[in-house]
Order: sequence, then structure tokens, then C-alpha cells
Amino acid sequence: MQQTLGRIASCLGATIALGALASAAPGQAVTATVTCWELNTTGQTGYNGIAADVTLLRHSANFVYPKSSGVPAYSIGPWPGNPNTPSNQNWTFKISKNPVASTGNGTATALGVIGILVNGVPFFNALDAMSYQNENTWHQNAMFFEAQSFDACKGHPAPGGVYHPHQNPICLDDSDGSTHSRIIGFGFDGYPIYGPYGYAGTDGSGGIARVATSYRKRNMTTRTTLPDGTQLPANLYGPAVNATYPLGAYIEDYEYVAGLGGLDEDNGRFCVTPDYPNGTYAYFATIDAAGGTVYPYLIGPRYHGVVTAGNTGPGGGHVTPTDSPVTFTGGACPADGNHDRVVDGTDLSSLLSNWGDGGGAGDINRDGVVDGMDMAMILSDWGSCD
Repeated sequence: MQQTLGRIASCLGATIALGALASAAPGQAVTATVTCWELNTTGQTGYNGIAADVTLLRHSANFVYPKSSGVPAYSIGPWPGNPNTPSNQNWTFKISKNPVASTGNGTATALGVIGILVNGVPFFNALDAMSYQNENTWHQNAMFFEAQSFDACKGHPAPGGVYHPHQNPICLDDSDGSTHSRIIGFGFDGYPIYGPYGYAGTDGSGGIARVATSYRKRNMTTRTTLPDGTQLPANLYGPAVNATYPLGAYIEDYEYVAGLGGLDEDNGRFCVTPDYPNGTYAYFATIDAAGGTVYPYLIGPRYHGVVTAGNTGPGGGHVTPTDSPVTFTGGACPADGNHDRVVDGTDLSSLLSNWGDGGGAGDINRDGVVDGMDMAMILSDWGSCD
């Protein structure tokens, strides 16, 4: 439990060792998008002596700029059969503080980096860049075709040294179902990604529950149709479903069924969370009842929101800020629900007005109920957080 509470504090910004908070210009609000990162202020290194986690965090009125090598502080490797090794990528990403939902069909997640974890490690979607007989119809699922090369933290390096997971990063996310998962990352549309557990009700009620995907494996023995029912010509058939190519080996083996689980086609939902008591759209890392990761793992085939330019494509992930950001070196207290850097009557009022509720605003320790334990955290943090 102590480790879990440490993770909670990290997400809500209570990291005393990080020092004082830099002065922010008007409009440069400290929000959950700013306070959830794992900052390295001690020179800690990771794999091969490379600087670990987020080494510089800047934010402006509208964006947050995490800088990292892409290497985590925890131990990674080995990667059986993979000749690549992680290297310092010198990332600087640009994450929106004010994400906006897409209209129409949205933007498909591309190969390569599609978001960043709170420790500065990027993540990929479910694809491994290959398709059956190179026909671009039955696309390989990295969780099947590359699984043997994952390390114990479920990540591996790509050519060029980009270390990344395609799924719930278990060495970062220590969710055990007893509390609401913390934010583990952000998509490049700016929406947060939580671990597998959230409030049972989207309004913050109902205690803690595993948030389930609405995708399932199709009921088929031959790969002759696409998930939308399109009948393929014989030259585009995939391999028969068998021990060599079981269901789940290809992305097209899955179908979306609205209402099957708690998440939409993008693998997210609009809901109340401890970090967003008024609600936000959020992705969730999806797992099954046994704890195994399940498709689409982190973000669905498409982003829910408008993608911020500069993070992808040629030269992507090496953004030079032009909006006068300030450096962030600390954070608010865990009980500072409105992120104004002081625990006061406003935070207490929020807690009392939600007393006895099954989560949401006031659920500071994320256990699915607003009670005396949350009150104790309010009293412990009372006053300025600077």
C-alpha cells in the first residue's frame, strides 16, 4: 500500500524532493497535465548510464513540454532475439493542456510513437509494421509476433534505439484494483491515459472496478472477411486460424461491440477521475480478469482528440517551444484538488460535499469512497504547497 500511495502522490504532485515551484505567468495554470510527470532532479540514470525519466518540464498557457532521453529509471532488458538497444533520443514532446475532441472519424494512430508515459518513455500502438504476405490487409499484432522480445517491463527497443511498450507498462503502473489507477501517460491529442482501474460509474460512483475494453476476438476459423463484414477476394485472404496463427495474431481478428465493456472505440470514455473531478475524456490501459493485457492495450486504432503537431512525422518529438514556457520543478499537494497550490477551505468544501460518495471529487486516496482517510490527508496537507 505504501508504494501505491507513493504513486498517487506522484500523480497529484506531492513530491517534496522536487523542490520549489517555479513562478508561473498569468494563465500558465498548474493542472494534472503538469503535475503527473516523474521528474528526475537528482541526476538518476537508467539503462547504460543514460539520464532517466523526465529531465526537464516546462509549461505555458496551453502546452506542457516534457524532455527526456526515453529511458526509465527502472531496470529494463534483456530483449531476446532483438539486436537493438535503447539510446538517448533527446525527446521534447508537446502535450496540450486543453485537448479537443475530433470531429468525424478522427485521426488513426500511426506506426511509431503515439504518446508518452509520465516517465518520459514513448509508447507505440498495437501494430508491428508487418502484414500477412505484405498485402496490407491482415496486420500483425505486436503483442503476438514480437512478444518474445519484450522485457519484464513489457517494452523493447526499436531500430534507432527507441525504447517503448505497446501495452500497459507494468513496471510503471502498479495498479492492484484497490484504488483508482493513476495517470500513466498522455496521448498526442492531450488526453490522459490511466491504468486499468477506475470508478465503476462514469460519474465517480460505485467504488473501484476494472475498466473493460469493448473489443473482442471474432468468432471465426478462416480469415476471409474484415471486421466490418467486407468480403475479401481470395488473393487477400489471411492464414487460417490455427496454432501457428491463433485468433489475436492479427489486428483484424478483433471487432468492436458498442457497450460490451466500459470503453468506446478509441479505448476511452468521458468520466470523473481523482485528477479531473469535473470529468474528462480519458483512455485506459486494458487488461482481462486475470491481469493479462488485451486489445487495444492503450489507445484504440484512432485518437479521440485532435493531434498536436510536432510530435510525429519527420523530426517529430523534438519540439522547440515558442510560447515562453516556464520551468516546473515541483507540484501541488495530494489534497490540492483544484491545483491552486494551496490546501484550504475550497478543497475541504469539495470533500465535505461529496462525503460518503463512492469516489470522484474528494477521493484523495483513490480508494473509491470519500471518508475519514481523505479528511486526514486534507488536514495533513493544510496550507501552502509551495
